[in-house]
Amino acid sequence: MFISIFSAVEAGMIYALMALGVYLSFRILDFPDLTVDGSFVTGGAVAAISIVNGVPPVLATFYAIIAGFIAGVVTGILNTKGKINPLLSGILMMIALYSINLRIMGKPNVALLNETTMFTQIEGFWSTLGIDQFLNSIVMKIGINQLPGTWAVLIVMIIITFIIKLIMDYFLKTEVGLALRATGDNEKMIRSFSANTDILTIVGLGISNALVALSGALIAQSGGFTDVSMGIGMIVIGLASVIIGEALFGTKTIARTTLAVIGGAIVYRIVLTLALKAKFLETGDTKLITAVIVILALVTPKIITNQKEARRKRKKRAMLSNREEANNA
Repeated sequence: MFISIFSAVEAGMIYALMALGVYLSFRILDFPDLTVDGSFVTGGAVAAISIVNGVPPVLATFYAIIAGFIAGVVTGILNTKGKINPLLSGILMMIALYSINLRIMGKPNVALLNETTMFTQIEGFWSTLGIDQFLNSIVMKIGINQLPGTWAVLIVMIIITFIIKLIMDYFLKTEVGLALRATGDNEKMIRSFSANTDILTIVGLGISNALVALSGALIAQSGGFTDVSMGIGMIVIGLASVIIGEALFGTKTIARTTLAVIGGAIVYRIVLTLALKAKFLETGDTKLITAVIVILALVTPKIITNQKEARRKRKKRAMLSNREEANNA
């Protein structure tokens, strides 16, 4: 069980980058961007084919980020300059990226099992530090005997994800970031202050899909392969992470919300992993489980809010009734 949860948290930290990108487009820009399903694969495809052709893994990952940014920018241009509906813009780009990704890879999937990736480099360096033995000894003292092969990927991903989170927090508090947030809240109002909302939307979608592509590139390197269909349903997973995080951890500040999104991605992966442990569920049920998780995340907070409101009304009625009785007496 420990290994399963450990792997879920590890994957959750990588998918958290994708969730931050979805948060930026859906919550900050209020833009239903379905490009995500395509740009996630684009990130994996560009990174994989670059590594196979001898490009250093870090540089290959950077290329993936640039490719994702370009995909987001094109979606933004279709919407702002082409005056195409936001939802349709994302769908068109998602469809186009399917063929583009096939072109990039040259075949439906690319294996990286015998290639040097970012994670194999990290694990190679990590093994010389002796940190795994120290952490495993602590875990064994707790009474857990199943130990992970290495802690390198988890710890490095925690560092990378939180660095990106802090950069995003800072960016959204800058003048450009505030204008970006205002564009999502009230585009007409911010336009009246002479802000170029078209450029803001294009840049915002570019950054969003750059994060998604980064996640795709890291998933490809972590799993040892990239596949043209691995992006199917990514937008739902991203939304699930955002919704779960907001429901569990709150959204009072930007810093708290981005932290909630990361937490939501981890919780989602843990719940999915535990759900697949059930004997009557199979790996093919992943999308169904995701849909159920999203439904519960959407419905549960509303039920809780309604119950609290009902209790508040009952207390208020009881107080008024007691006052009337006291006055009559």
